[in-house]
Amino acid sequence: MSALFPLSFVPGHREPESPGDAPLVFAFRGRELLVTPEGALPAVEQIDALGLEAVRRQYVGALHGKHCYSLELAPKIPPPGALEFRDLRMLFGRLDPEHHAVAGRAVQIVEWDRTHQFCGACGEKTVQNEIDRSRQCPVCQFPMYPRLAPSMIVAVEREGEILLGRSPHFPPGIYSVLAGFVEPGESAEESVIREVYEETRIVVGDVRYFGSQPWPYPNSLMLGYTAKYVSGEIDTTEDELEDAKWCHPDDMPNTFPGNISISQWLLNDFLERARSK
Repeated sequence: MSALFPLSFVPGHREPESPGDAPLVFAFRGRELLVTPEGALPAVEQIDALGLEAVRRQYVGALHGKHCYSLELAPKIPPPGALEFRDLRMLFGRLDPEHHAVAGRAVQIVEWDRTHQFCGACGEKTVQNEIDRSRQCPVCQFPMYPRLAPSMIVAVEREGEILLGRSPHFPPGIYSVLAGFVEPGESAEESVIREVYEETRIVVGDVRYFGSQPWPYPNSLMLGYTAKYVSGEIDTTEDELEDAKWCHPDDMPNTFPGNISISQWLLNDFLERARSK
């Protein structure tokens, strides 16, 4: 399968008989990854030499043929030796991008495994399913899969301007495109229309898919869209946003720096199209 799989990472849930040469180990204290001072993954030999005891271990898959494992470490364990614990957000641009992507997958598996040791329906201790990535209750057979929260993020445009909002959780002065979670029973496109209206009282249409990005903060799948203004005046009195405004390419507010997230991809796409006209 790995020779034919079109992506560099092949997910898997069943641990191989042998870890093979130079396996990759993603060891977490909570949501913090164990790394070297340079922000790289430590070699498995470094981890073994420190004698770290994992609370739980999960097989994640293979990256370029190297088996990948996630380790759940004790919540209060101090940094061992010369290694450090770092939040994944702080490792953007430092940790190898492919390693960072697998780490985002791994931390969600660690957290799911930790929080689903017992059945939510009857309280019985669960067991790992051999068929797929799930835990199952041996008594009532209730299955528990890793959590995934679909979220929408959208660039709303009106006559050469883009609608940007400021959340109270953002750093001071930062604006971004609008985003929100998809609710039960609605499509992603319906959630775009609803969220934009709830946050700004702007009605949008012509909702078109742009792209997606896994976002493990904590367990989202960001579904990106573009949309066109239809009607309405900006009103943020519902307290979901501190502020929202239409922004021209020549008069943009401060936005998140870099180009690592789909919010930045949407903004950059808008700016590139605006400058090419």
